[in-house]
Amino acid sequence: MRTPLLIILLLNSIFTMAQKTDTTFLKKLMESRPELFSAVLNHPDKNQVQILYTQITRDAKNKPSFKSYSFNLNQHHYFYPASTVKLAAVIFALEKVNQLKSTGLTVNSKMITDSAFRGQTKVTKDTTAKNGYPTIEHYIKKILLTSDNDAFNRLFEFIGRAEINQKLKKYGFYDSRILNRLAIGDAGESSKHTNPIQFYHQDQLVYDQKAQFDPLEYELNLTNLTMGKGYLDSADRLVNKPFSLANKNAFAINDQHHLMQKLMFPEAFPAKERFNLTSADYHLIYTYMSKYPTESDYPKYNADEFWPTYAKMLYYGREKSIAPDPNIRIFNKYGDSYGYIIDNAYLVDFKTGIEYLLAAVIQSNEDGIFNDNKYEYDTVCFPFMKNLGRTIYEFEKNRKKPKPDLSKFKLDY
Repeated sequence: MRTPLLIILLLNSIFTMAQKTDTTFLKKLMESRPELFSAVLNHPDKNQVQILYTQITRDAKNKPSFKSYSFNLNQHHYFYPASTVKLAAVIFALEKVNQLKSTGLTVNSKMITDSAFRGQTKVTKDTTAKNGYPTIEHYIKKILLTSDNDAFNRLFEFIGRAEINQKLKKYGFYDSRILNRLAIGDAGESSKHTNPIQFYHQDQLVYDQKAQFDPLEYELNLTNLTMGKGYLDSADRLVNKPFSLANKNAFAINDQHHLMQKLMFPEAFPAKERFNLTSADYHLIYTYMSKYPTESDYPKYNADEFWPTYAKMLYYGREKSIAPDPNIRIFNKYGDSYGYIIDNAYLVDFKTGIEYLLAAVIQSNEDGIFNDNKYEYDTVCFPFMKNLGRTIYEFEKNRKKPKPDLSKFKLDY
């Protein structure tokens, strides 16, 4: 009678072993380039480096299979995810529009945000939009092109904190939570309240969303929630005690990587595990995730402030002088704050057929003081990201695999 159970347990064990992420390859690959990585490899915990890299191999029918490699990965070791949480908000906002389509709501409905709790602000127009009005679609463009904070906050308010965190769990992102708006000091009680919002088609009200309140806390099993030896408070006074990041957003590298994989390759997942997105939704996300700010007319950006590769850290770093390779497009969402640089990317080279998924985080804060804007982004973090992306790219150039059909990702910019 035990035989069927033993067979099931054995099969589960084999499946688990097959899915297990390789933890040595990336370390050896970086060790082979000491001139690029020795400083970080000598202090991986100090720099809080975590990496996930997934190779993609396609069969004769272009169906992808995946093999993953990690370095120093620890979903319980907290890092501040900064703007990387915005990609989840983009997806969940589009899902909510789809759920409400019977009301007449679309991504291009005029979105008027009101206020109903202390600290909340109103939005009635957007001068960067062609028609002068805020919409879900325009907020998504601003998030994906240049990581606009206000645009994220408006999607956060539209989706609602409770729904955001329900969706994270629904899709298997168990090591993550999104609790706060960004860049406005949102915390505590104010973060639990979201604004009333009205949507219009021309002058007709199509959807009226009341103010929402979410009482839940979304506890996670996290370490490293206090950091450094001091911080500057809101009055720029030095406080000589560790900086606390408790009760902040959390978005583990494994969850970020999984979200990107599911977003770029929905066909590789069972239908019930896919995001509730239309083909137009995917096209919108793919276009603006990979588009350069200089290719956008609405919103229009100053190239001195937002140059072409501004957001493409895992290959270009943050150097203004680098011209983008015309054969490469990078679909990604980056984040930078508190000395952390994070990037979550899918890179394709249409000429060579190279494609891979790569997510990484690194931090540098030599003086141990937070909020002083003295982080080693330019000397440690950005070079690491550039070197990592290019080292993986060079490895992929020599990896034997069938050349894929990447036409799905070749978009009109």
